[in-house]
Amino acid sequence: MDWDFQSAEELATALRAGEVTSVELTEGAIGRIEREDTVINAICVPDFERARDAALRADQARARGEDRPLLGIPVTVKESFNMAGLPTTWGMPQHANYVPAEDAVQVSRLRAAGAVVLGKTNVPMMLRDIQSFNEIYGTTNNPWNHARTSGGSSGGSAAALASGFGALSIGSDLAGSLRTPAHFCGVYAHKPTVGLAPTRGMVVPTAPALPVDLDLAVVGPMARTAGDLALLLDVMAEPEPLTRGVALPPARCERLSDFRVLIIDDHPLIPTGSAVWAGVNRVAEALVDEGARVERQSPLLPDLTEAATLYMQLMLSNAAAGLPIDIYEQLQTDAATLSADDRSLDAARLRGMALSHRDWVEANNRRELHRHCWRQLFAEFDAVVCPITPTPAFPHDHRGALETRRIDIDGVDYPYFDQLVWAGVATMPGLPATAIPAGRSPEGLPVGVQLIGPMFEDRTPLLLAELLERKIGGFQVPIQRGVGHCPS
Repeated sequence: MDWDFQSAEELATALRAGEVTSVELTEGAIGRIEREDTVINAICVPDFERARDAALRADQARARGEDRPLLGIPVTVKESFNMAGLPTTWGMPQHANYVPAEDAVQVSRLRAAGAVVLGKTNVPMMLRDIQSFNEIYGTTNNPWNHARTSGGSSGGSAAALASGFGALSIGSDLAGSLRTPAHFCGVYAHKPTVGLAPTRGMVVPTAPALPVDLDLAVVGPMARTAGDLALLLDVMAEPEPLTRGVALPPARCERLSDFRVLIIDDHPLIPTGSAVWAGVNRVAEALVDEGARVERQSPLLPDLTEAATLYMQLMLSNAAAGLPIDIYEQLQTDAATLSADDRSLDAARLRGMALSHRDWVEANNRRELHRHCWRQLFAEFDAVVCPITPTPAFPHDHRGALETRRIDIDGVDYPYFDQLVWAGVATMPGLPATAIPAGRSPEGLPVGVQLIGPMFEDRTPLLLAELLERKIGGFQVPIQRGVGHCPS
């Protein structure tokens, strides 16, 4: 049997029944990577010998009667997670030889759950792009079209899953870094509620692995099915041993007909491309067909323009915190020259990079008001369905600075970073969001949408994803439609 595209749940069932061994699954995954990853370039740091050893140990453990959630299942890990004995570079040439001494907490959890780690997946430099390429490991191509990006910053993980390189992967998300690659590659991802899954050891090279509470950023699961997301989240969301955790309540609903859903298909600051609009509305129509209560507008929805502005300010304030003082002072000077009437996202980003602590506290207080608005909204709705980005995967574009790039939305150019506003809808208030496949574009590219749920009610959008998967379908094995690929 061909096991390459089976779900983790299916593999676990087959392993328990003795239909296959972990050694067989692992050798099959390694063989597939060696044959096909020369074109995709998803696995930037293979760890095949240790994977073979782990697979053998998993089979021996099963023979002794042991059973764990991921026992014997091949998986991958985003390059930004520390793994003892392997480089953690975040794509930065100056850290090409940095090798941490211990695993990140989530890598330790994968191993404790019995997973077989095949290796690490590619990322953009410093994790700061919507594409995955860097000077050390080169460019990751989209399995559906090699001339297009797999997304970022968890683009290597999404491409690996879509290519059949392991059943699961773990990534991180600050600006859609789990959701956008899933959307571009036709797989599933879940951005947990902020603070739910411990991030210790998912740190910039040489930084200490501390149990810090990150602002906005999370780590989360990626998979080819919605059920696998829930399986992996249960492994990842155990409380951090050095702090305290949160117990997740069950999903609010059991059937699609029970859900109350708000659909948002347009944003005041950026248009929704026709292919993505069609994906959102395909999900809406499926919900209506099943008898769910579906609304297209609500006075309870927080102001999306202010939300995007706050998101950009908070995110860029964090990104600029480690800049040298001379650069920071220049940013302050540049921000002071902005007109008070300039409410563009470019202005919000510049103001964010120069934000004082006083101004950050004010922005954070406004975020809390938005969180209160979301609590009121989720008293009336169970989930919100909206885009992840305005377009499907776009052609590789490595030209110039990120700030000067453009994104084409149905023939019209917009600032490259403005497409992040959809990711910020869930990220700024810290809400859980599940990325699901929702069809394909006229060019045959995957199109995904996100299902946003109430804070610390991650099981609600996860179950909605699983029910929609049964209704409209989910992951499909890619049909390669592109010609050529971007050179590294």
